[in-house]
Amino acid sequence: MAKAEIGGQSMMQAIGDSCSAVSEPELEIRPLESGDLPEVMNIELQGYSHPWTEGIFQDCFKPGYRLWGVDEDGVLAGYAVVSYVLDEVHLLNLCVHPGFRGRGVGRLLLRHLVKEASREDMNQIILEVRLSNNIASKLYRSEGFEEIGRRRRYYPAASGWEDARVMALLLQP
Repeated sequence: MAKAEIGGQSMMQAIGDSCSAVSEPELEIRPLESGDLPEVMNIELQGYSHPWTEGIFQDCFKPGYRLWGVDEDGVLAGYAVVSYVLDEVHLLNLCVHPGFRGRGVGRLLLRHLVKEASREDMNQIILEVRLSNNIASKLYRSEGFEEIGRRRRYYPAASGWEDARVMALLLQP
C-alpha cells in the first residue's frame, strides 16, 4: 500500500506543517485606562446579576487602586480591580467575558495581581466571593487562597441576599 503524499510530503508531514502554522492567540496583561470602560461595562453586564455601575469603575481610576485587563489580539477578555490599603490588597472585582471563560484568563489575571502585590511588598490579598460561585471559589483555592470567614447577606441576589465567602492569601516575603 502506497503512502499518501501531498506535494512530495507525506500526509502526516503536511498535516503537521499546517498545524504548526496556526498560531495561538496572544494574551497580554495591561493596565486598564478610562477609555476601556465601554468594553469593561460590556463584560460586567454579562458577568453579574448585580453589576457595578460605570461610576464605580470611574472611582477606581485613582491612587490606591490597580486595574488590569487581559487582551487577546486586541479584544478585552477580562479584567481585575484591586485596592491597596497599607500592606493589604483587596481583590474587588475579577470578571472574564463569557466567550473567553475556561481558557485561563481568570487564572492569568489572578497570578498577575499576586505577582504585583508581592513585588510591591504587600502582606496579603483578601477577597469576597458568593457562596454559590463554585467556579471562582475553586480557582482561588487552587491558587492558594484559604477561606477565613463569611460575610452574612453581603451580595444582593434575586431572592434577597447571599452570603460571601471571605478568602485570603498570605504573601511570602
